[in-house]
Amino acid sequence: MNGLQAYQRINTQTSITDADPHKLIQLLYNGALERINMAKARMQANDYEGKGRLISKAIEIIGGLRGFLDFDKGGDLAARLEALYDYMERTLFEANAKNDPAKLDEVANLLRQVKEGWDGIREEVVQQHQQAG
Repeated sequence: MNGLQAYQRINTQTSITDADPHKLIQLLYNGALERINMAKARMQANDYEGKGRLISKAIEIIGGLRGFLDFDKGGDLAARLEALYDYMERTLFEANAKNDPAKLDEVANLLRQVKEGWDGIREEVVQQHQQAG
């Protein structure tokens, strides 16, 4: 299953038909961060079923992000991101099993850092298009 299908299944109310691949990845990062924040709130409210469902969705979204990795063009960076996504997934499983909000925070912080880098690339791409046009 590719990232687009994963996102559509997870967030069907969002219209992404006109989203370019870069924007789609931004939406995936946002969706994962949202689910992690919501899971933390469910964890604190002792709603273990809700927490588990939200963490599972965050793991699924990270799997979708992994599906976007291009090892031919991305080389070492793609390999490092794959390892990071794998770590995030394992840490989320652990957070779920142990009801550990600190592990949710850790993954959210990692996701935010990667997302900031991705957002910076987005701004560069938009500026290049504006200068070329």
